[in-house]
Amino acid sequence: MADRTRFGPAGVPPLFRVLGARLPDVPRLLREENLDAFEYQAVRWGQKPQMKQEDAESLGVQARKNDVLLSLHGSYYVNLCGKKEVAEASKKRLVACATAANWMGAYVVVFHMGFYGRLEKSYAFRTCVDALKDIGATMDNLGIRDVKLGPETMGKVFQVGSLDEILTICEEIEQTQLVIDWSHLHARHQGRFRKVADFRAVVEEVERRLGTEAARTMHCHFSKIEYTDKGERRHHVLDEARYGPDFEMLAEVIADFKMRPAMICETPLLDVDAVKMRGILRKIMEK
Repeated sequence: MADRTRFGPAGVPPLFRVLGARLPDVPRLLREENLDAFEYQAVRWGQKPQMKQEDAESLGVQARKNDVLLSLHGSYYVNLCGKKEVAEASKKRLVACATAANWMGAYVVVFHMGFYGRLEKSYAFRTCVDALKDIGATMDNLGIRDVKLGPETMGKVFQVGSLDEILTICEEIEQTQLVIDWSHLHARHQGRFRKVADFRAVVEEVERRLGTEAARTMHCHFSKIEYTDKGERRHHVLDEARYGPDFEMLAEVIADFKMRPAMICETPLLDVDAVKMRGILRKIMEK
């Protein structure tokens, strides 16, 4: 759990790979950039962890040594409201991700829940909730108790993951961590965040339903985003002024509410834009 607002990339920055960095080197390299969060990408994983336990533990050791908060983004191949065999395979993928998250000391597995498809939306959502309860029970039986499940707000209208759905899950399932992808919400609602008050309204809704601490310690994704009438299209860098949302507006709300989220950058410039976001918040905090 973040003890201050932390910033970091969603995955290993490209320059680190050019430098020949190994996974355990990532926390040290991030700290050299004054970043202190890292979201490991397990987005192509199947039904078993696709990394060795010793490699996950080595990453965890270096993250703790360098005070870098770890999270893990789970497999994209998840649809908890799909056909029975799809849903069961999805559960196994998320348990595999939670297992690796436990090895490395990541505090949350972030993931996408699935698609409404031809199902009635409320039925699809309740199916996802039941599946999450099953996953939580399996994790508990495996002794995985320090890793939270983090279904995130989604950017396309046909995906399960509206703000209301995510808040309802956090109300009903104890093993969850609130994950707000601000860019997804912006795209899902055709440009939702146009002024500071728009960001403030979301935080106030979270505070009303989940409490002050949940609002202050949310796990966040952020980037500029392009969208169509169906929602999210692609991520863009912070300097592309034609796209929203504006991180400076969110930073004002973070300061006003004394929030301390983990802020994961998903722009194409993973670490570069994470550093920029950190600088924007710092300037606002110093006012």
